[in-house]
Amino acid sequence: MRAVVVGSLNMDLVLSVPALPSQGQTLLSRSRYRFPGGKGANQAVALSRLGAGVAMVGAVGHDPDGAELLAALEAAGVSTRHVSRRPMDPTGLAVVCVAPDGDNAIVVAPGANATLTPGDLATAARALSGAGLLLLQLEIPLETVQAAARAGRDHGALVVLNAAPAMDLPDGLLASVDVLVVNDGEAAALVGGEPRDAAARLRQRGPPVVVVTRGGQGCVVADDRGVIALPADPVEVVDTTGAGDCFAAALGFGLAGGRDARQAARFAAAAAALAVTRPGAQATPSRAEAEAFIRQRDHPVAEGPG
Repeated sequence: MRAVVVGSLNMDLVLSVPALPSQGQTLLSRSRYRFPGGKGANQAVALSRLGAGVAMVGAVGHDPDGAELLAALEAAGVSTRHVSRRPMDPTGLAVVCVAPDGDNAIVVAPGANATLTPGDLATAARALSGAGLLLLQLEIPLETVQAAARAGRDHGALVVLNAAPAMDLPDGLLASVDVLVVNDGEAAALVGGEPRDAAARLRQRGPPVVVVTRGGQGCVVADDRGVIALPADPVEVVDTTGAGDCFAAALGFGLAGGRDARQAARFAAAAAALAVTRPGAQATPSRAEAEAFIRQRDHPVAEGPG
């Protein structure tokens, strides 16, 4: 499977805190770590570890963080040929506070990510034309996301949009999307209501498949068979950073590989469950690990090609 990810690359500064900070509160971090991140880069690494051939399209600064992010992608088997270096802009930065239960709060300074334009996609036209899967997120300019979605649709790729962070989505964008992935908070911000209703309403706006993720409560899938809630398997949570990116990537991988929406969602949930047992935003399991996790829990809904 050949895939293209158009999206963000950030350096993550991860702070372990006793609790997530409230308004006006100052906390002392017990430890700090640096990890490669950014929703786009996280999804690219996840796809590569699951077995896809992946090209990343994005932008970083001409600085040490940018060089480190490119090296991390290349070490994971992701092509960085279409990642631009911006001499006048810093590499994106995410400050991630992680509580003892693994929950997190994140603030992102986009840096070079904000400079990615539709014109940058021209250099990746050949990669897009040969891809069976295109993954998009919203940490880059919306006009670039829209242009990429149209290009993916024109080339016959399965277009997956992970609509995070939450913002209003133009109907023209949704018309070019095959699969929409949001968490329950993002779904509520877009259309309101509880997850099942939100999934159904979002599907009415165009995407044939909508998945609303609910963390430890599983996910809701809306497709041509209706709306179904799928449970999550309990695991020992270490860090939830990047779990949604792992889910979105594994969902796209499963769908592009021949699974139906419900099978692909169960596969994605297994991959994300394993990811949260490890620190860092790019702690994605392999396809074999995810499938072994499913077999151990005997979930027939996840069986199928892919």
